[in-house]
Amino acid sequence: MIKVLVVDDQILVRAGLAALLRAAPDLDVVGEAATGEEAIDQAASTRPDVILMDIRMPGMNGVAATERILSTKSDHRPQVLILTTFDLDKYVYDALRIGASGFLLKDTPPERLIAAIHTVASGDMLFAPSVTRRLIEAYTSQTDPSPAVLSPALHLLTAREVEVLKLVGRALSNAEIATRLCVSEATVKTHLNRTMTKLNLTSRAQVVALAYESGLITPGRESSSPT
Repeated sequence: MIKVLVVDDQILVRAGLAALLRAAPDLDVVGEAATGEEAIDQAASTRPDVILMDIRMPGMNGVAATERILSTKSDHRPQVLILTTFDLDKYVYDALRIGASGFLLKDTPPERLIAAIHTVASGDMLFAPSVTRRLIEAYTSQTDPSPAVLSPALHLLTAREVEVLKLVGRALSNAEIATRLCVSEATVKTHLNRTMTKLNLTSRAQVVALAYESGLITPGRESSSPT
């Protein structure tokens, strides 16, 4: 059973989501919250597997609440699924950078929402990597890369781990990366896990963001090789 916490400041939206999820098999709505502060408290007390987090709320917004929840020292780390009205949203970008597992538009069909909860609960990617990349490119292109800040951590990576990092940033799946590098998917996963551990990252979206923000990939440019 997947435990879900629903967070939205609009009572009708929140109640509708909770009712929908309660009717679904294998989902257990363990709490509802109307504010970021309530979300933090309920995440601590109910220990959900997945949090549906409204991104725009008065007071503490979904980004701040997500950061607080994911930064809490705990042996149980929930997956945060952002609910938003606009996919190209600076708030969504910020949430992905701090570790949210993915995002969905609020007009997403019920069956896709339920499938998304199962997907992130299992630790898999929610959406096509190109969607994440499009969002991240939209905002990293507005600022200069800062390799000086990230280079000490990047220097911890092996040459192959840097290759994997770049290819993840270019929206390739593990299977596509394996084909490109002539290795197994298991090997790609091992390299990616080691990279994330060394760089203190917790989600694939953070890997994509770092690839752009560090200057390893330039927004708007593609390359046919992993170099």
